[in-house]
Amino acid sequence: MMLTLGQVADWIHAEGDFDLQTKVFGYSIDSRTVAAGELFFAVMGERFDGHEFVETALKAGAAAAVVSTHWVVPAEVDPCKLLRVPESEDCVLKALQGLAHKVRQHWGKRLIGITGSAGKTTTKECVAAVLSAQFEVLKSAGNLNNGFGVPLQLLRLQPEHEVAVIEMGMNHAGEIAALAKIAEPDWAVVSNVAPVHLEHFADGIAGIAAAKFELVQSLRPDGVAFLNADDPYVSTFGRGREARYFGLRGASATVLATDVVSAGADGMRFTVEAGGERVAASIALLGEHNVYNALAGIAVGLESGMTLQACIDALAVLQPSDKRGEQVVWRGARIINDSYNSNPRALDAMVDALMAVEATRHIVIAGEMLELGPDADVLHAECGAYMLSRGVDVVLGVRGHAAALVQGAGDRGVFVASPEDAGMWMLANLREGDAVLLKASRGVRLERSLVALGLGAAAGH
Repeated sequence: MMLTLGQVADWIHAEGDFDLQTKVFGYSIDSRTVAAGELFFAVMGERFDGHEFVETALKAGAAAAVVSTHWVVPAEVDPCKLLRVPESEDCVLKALQGLAHKVRQHWGKRLIGITGSAGKTTTKECVAAVLSAQFEVLKSAGNLNNGFGVPLQLLRLQPEHEVAVIEMGMNHAGEIAALAKIAEPDWAVVSNVAPVHLEHFADGIAGIAAAKFELVQSLRPDGVAFLNADDPYVSTFGRGREARYFGLRGASATVLATDVVSAGADGMRFTVEAGGERVAASIALLGEHNVYNALAGIAVGLESGMTLQACIDALAVLQPSDKRGEQVVWRGARIINDSYNSNPRALDAMVDALMAVEATRHIVIAGEMLELGPDADVLHAECGAYMLSRGVDVVLGVRGHAAALVQGAGDRGVFVASPEDAGMWMLANLREGDAVLLKASRGVRLERSLVALGLGAAAGH
C-alpha cells in the first residue's frame, strides 16, 4: 500500500528529520532486492543485522530506512533518510509488524488465513484461484508465511483488493497466534495436522494440533473456519464456532468429493457434492491429498457466494507451482519435482500419486526429512517400508536420515550423500518410461540434482 513517510512514522511511532511527504511504494527487508521508492526495514536476522545494509539499500534507491534509535549512523548515510524507532528487542521487526497490522486494519476487508502441516501453500493457491474468478485477490507470494513474510504480504494490500489469502506457518507453539494478531483473519482454513517440526514439540503431534488450532482460536465470534472433516485433529476444531467442513469420507463434510480417481500424470478426477448439487471436477495436481486442497478452495468459494460450477472451472486451469508437483520429461523419463518440502505423511501421499502414473519403473528420490526429533530414523524407515509395500522399483535416499529410509526399502534402496550425487545417479540410470519422484525437506535442496540433467530451470534456478 502506498503511504507517505509521515503516515508510516505516525503508525510505527518513528522519529527523525525525514520528508513527511515522501511517498513509499513498497517495503523490503533485503538490500539485494530493494527497489527504488521502497522503505527498507533494517531487521535483525539469525545471521545478520540489517543495519549493516542500510547504506546499500539507500544507494539502490530506497526511499528511506527504518532503524533503531541506538544505531550509530555512519557518515556515508544521510540521516534525513532514516525513520528511527525506540530501541528494544527486535524493535525494527516489531515496527514492520506494527505497520502491517495498521495497513490491514486500514484496508478493512475480508482476510482468509491458511495453515496446515502439509500442502498449505497449495491450499492457498487453490483458495486464491477459486476466489480470483470473481474477486480482486491478494495472495501470499510463494511461502512467505512467518513473522517476516506475513507482514511483507500484508503491506502489499491495495485499496482495489477485495479479499486477501494469507498463508501462516509455524515451527513453535504460539507463532500462528502471533501472526493472527497482526493479520486479524476473518476466516480460517486448516488442511491437516501431521508429524512435522516434532523436535520443537515435546508432546508430539498433539502439540502440533494445538499450534494449528491457534488460527481458529484467533477468529472473532462471527468468523468462519473451513476444516478437513477427515483429519482426526482438524475435524474437532469447529466445536462451538461457525465452521464448514470438506472431505472425502467425513460424515460432517458439506463439501464432499466422491468417485475420486487418478488421471495418472494428468492429475485427479472426482465429483463434488455440495448444496444438493453434483458436479464433475478435474485438477492438474497429482494425488488424493490435492483433492482436499481443491475442496478447501471450493468451500471458501461457495461461502463467498460463488456457484459450484464457477469454483470447479477455476480449479480446472490451476497448474502446479514451483517445486510442488511440477513435471518435466527428460529423455523419455517423467520427473515429478515435489522437492520444496517433505514430511512422512506428505511423502507417503506423493508415493501413492507416483504409483498412479503409468511407467515401466517407479523411482523415488527422497532426501532426508528434517525437524522430526528423536524418532527421525524410525519415521524414515517406515516411509521406506511403505515404498517397498507399494511396489516402488528403486528408492534413492539422499543425505543424513535418508539412510534409514533406504534400510526400510530393503534391497531396492540406494543411498547417496548429496543432491549432486543424486543427479549423477539419475544421469547414469534413468531410462525411457521411468516415472521419478523427487521429494525432500527444503534444507536438502534436492532440486539441485536436476542440474546434472541440464534441468536447472525446472529446479527453480
